[in-house]
Amino acid sequence: MDIAIATPQPDTTSNPTAGWRQGTDLWVFAYGSLMWNPDFDHDEARTARLAGYHRAMCILSYQWRGTPERPGLVMGLDRGGSCRGRVFRVAAPQVPAAMEHIYRREMPTGVYVPRFVPVTLDDGRRVEAWAFIARRGHPQYVAHSSPERSAALIRQGHGKAGACRDYLANTIVQLEMLGLGGAGLKRLLALVDDLTPS
Repeated sequence: MDIAIATPQPDTTSNPTAGWRQGTDLWVFAYGSLMWNPDFDHDEARTARLAGYHRAMCILSYQWRGTPERPGLVMGLDRGGSCRGRVFRVAAPQVPAAMEHIYRREMPTGVYVPRFVPVTLDDGRRVEAWAFIARRGHPQYVAHSSPERSAALIRQGHGKAGACRDYLANTIVQLEMLGLGGAGLKRLLALVDDLTPS
């Protein structure tokens, strides 16, 4: 059975480079598809930990991994706990173009809040990184979904970037390659595959 929820909302924010100090490098915190598909120029990549937010399957995808009629389910940074992911350093001259590109990719409906947050790199350095936080109260935000409902959304989701199941599987592979865990996501993927007809 298809699961359809809410209506896409346009992004009403307009300044992709808000908060960036001109002339400085930019760190971008990645926790989902940006980890394994950073389609922007960068000079350095490291693992990092963000405190105060955790990786959650909490965003309905109406474009990249689903449609408004058959949404998929993708990740957001939600309040509480912590998240281990990757950070990418963009050299200052490339920052405006990179921020504009990433903003267009992540913000077609304004479901995230772009924000600079403190992260700890794997070498102990602390830097401010640009991250996309789930916007609670947005129609695409899904709180406390059951594993079964999440799996159904992931199974049905297919959008411009492909199948939602592949998005989840690729993220798990990246987390395992980096030694960042992912056991909960693996259990969810197994449930998705159990729902898929053979």
